[in-house]
Amino acid sequence: MGLISLLWGIVAMLWMVVALIPLLGWGNWFLIPFAAVGALIAGIGILFTRTEKRGRAKAGLMLNGIVIIVGIVRLSIGGGIL
Repeated sequence: MGLISLLWGIVAMLWMVVALIPLLGWGNWFLIPFAAVGALIAGIGILFTRTEKRGRAKAGLMLNGIVIIVGIVRLSIGGGIL
């Protein structure tokens, strides 16, 4: 689960960079739920993994969390949230 959430977070981060381009901000509407699923997978990975093996899941949770925060800020600045 940790590896999946880490890869999910990397894909979400690359998608976030594309969504920062002007006129492509609509991608944040799809990006935020995508990253939320990745964060959910990371949370499950943290719950069901031994303490020594939680590094990838924690990294995936952090990446997905950063993407969610940046996506929400980008939508609020661009007027996407009414």
